[in-house]
Amino acid sequence: MILYALTQGGQFLTLARLGATTFSLLLSFTVVVVALASLAQRRERPRALQWAGIGLAVIGAIAYFVPARGAGGSVLGFTLAGITVAANAAAALLGRHVNRAKAARPIVVTAISMGIGAALLLAAGVCVEGLPRLSAPSWGLIAWLAVVNTAVAFTLWNKTLRTLSAVESSVLNNTMLVQVAVLAWLFLGDTHGTIEIVGLVLVALGTLLVQLRTGSTPAPGPRTRNALSQRTQRTQ
Repeated sequence: MILYALTQGGQFLTLARLGATTFSLLLSFTVVVVALASLAQRRERPRALQWAGIGLAVIGAIAYFVPARGAGGSVLGFTLAGITVAANAAAALLGRHVNRAKAARPIVVTAISMGIGAALLLAAGVCVEGLPRLSAPSWGLIAWLAVVNTAVAFTLWNKTLRTLSAVESSVLNNTMLVQVAVLAWLFLGDTHGTIEIVGLVLVALGTLLVQLRTGSTPAPGPRTRNALSQRTQRTQ
């Protein structure tokens, strides 16, 4: 419900009332919300180096987006953006909690969560806008988006959440900013100014700092401690 129906649906509603540049900038703050939530829960709290990486990534995103356009938009648009960012952060934390337990394979987690979320999102869309009339090429695009950009992508996402913390995954998700900029330069001929390039470099550097496995390992959660205790008792 949160990852698919609320987060993905919230993005479409927000983009109808807020500029794409402004919304993309706000979405980049998801990692900050995830880091603060992890700190409050005392689970997988970010290390000092990771906080530095988060700061660099956010500063880089601001440097990339702000010079391009003003932050125009309605109050409703910014409200929807806030809800979407909160839902996106909650989805990262819940996804890490579910996949960390390894009670089900990533493809099973994806199928169940996507099936429920997609059904809710489809029902809401049909109730509001009705069934659209689509051409054959449109159905082909939908099939590609459904299989590659959704099913495969989210299965890989759930698989990575077995080993990566919610903060690490959220920062990696922010690298889409760099990827889109490079692809737009290669295929669309888009150019970027000096400040925008510096922003992209900061995002990449911040992501690298977050992923560096230095310092102490986060303390295991209750489930992990119980499993270790039972394993030790069996060994004895």
